[in-house]
Amino acid sequence: MPSKREMIAPALVRTGASALIRRAMPWDGVITLNYHRIGDASPSNFDRGLWSATADMFDRQVKFAKSHFDIIRPADLPHLCKRGKGRHLIITFDDGYLDNFEVAFPILKNNHASAVFFITTGFIDNPRLPWWDEIAWMVRTANKTQIDLNPWIPLPLTFDEPGREKAVRTLLRAYKAMPSADTARYLDAVAAATGTGRCTAAETKNLWMNWNMLRDMRAAGMTIGGHTVNHPILGRMTPEGQWNEISGCGKRIAQELGQPMTAFSYPVGHKNAFDSATRDCLKRSGVQYAFSYYGGIARFDRWDDYDIRRLPIDNDLSFDHFRVIVELPQLFGREETPV
Repeated sequence: MPSKREMIAPALVRTGASALIRRAMPWDGVITLNYHRIGDASPSNFDRGLWSATADMFDRQVKFAKSHFDIIRPADLPHLCKRGKGRHLIITFDDGYLDNFEVAFPILKNNHASAVFFITTGFIDNPRLPWWDEIAWMVRTANKTQIDLNPWIPLPLTFDEPGREKAVRTLLRAYKAMPSADTARYLDAVAAATGTGRCTAAETKNLWMNWNMLRDMRAAGMTIGGHTVNHPILGRMTPEGQWNEISGCGKRIAQELGQPMTAFSYPVGHKNAFDSATRDCLKRSGVQYAFSYYGGIARFDRWDDYDIRRLPIDNDLSFDHFRVIVELPQLFGREETPV
């Protein structure tokens, strides 16, 4: 069922009320939109929640953002923060999926717009299926309608809804809530319960970008930032483990692209996905700006270099709903509940 905010979005756009509200509720700062994948999610056995928009919808969204905002890069932030005025927008992508290069990048170029691509360097160097995609793959390819995953999931988990989406979401929430040291055993338990076993390397073909693609994107004006080596939830790791993930990511970016890692985004990105140790590691690595993922605006009067909020863009957004999220982020840029 659509939320109340989704239901009123078309009326706000149609009547022009969104423009009136925007003028009545001024703010100065940065809206950061976050995407993961662009394209059609319906045929995939992987995590369909990672698709943020179809190609046509992404093109419409970029055109709208460009016509209403100054689309900026992280390199612009020192000057803008010092000035402390204006409304600006950053487009970001997480993880490093191939469709970022094949689908999103041409659309950005055609619209003369820039974006930041936060890459998980381990997926570029050693292509493999990430935990969220593997969990979805195990659920969708299982020849079962129910599994027992006690004690990880206290009640039997059924696979009866279309696409088995509810079961995928339940298993992903459980993963995100557990200590990092338990995640490998959890994935093995899901593989055993579903009867699929762990995913083979063949499933990772044509899943990720490579370094040559990233060099081409950087040469065209895109920013390449870090997203760790292996995409763990940093706030659930030891300080030493966090340092290895952050510094290792920065080292590979410097080696391959000849540039320091100055921008970073937190995997999962909710408030409990990073902590004071994470911030210390970022400072030691020379990172200037780090981006979270729980909604809201990065206001200049409340600025935090290591918690630049981002708005999640979901595949089920209507264009009107997207418009009001961007025009009225203080009302429609929802803050996510940490998991």
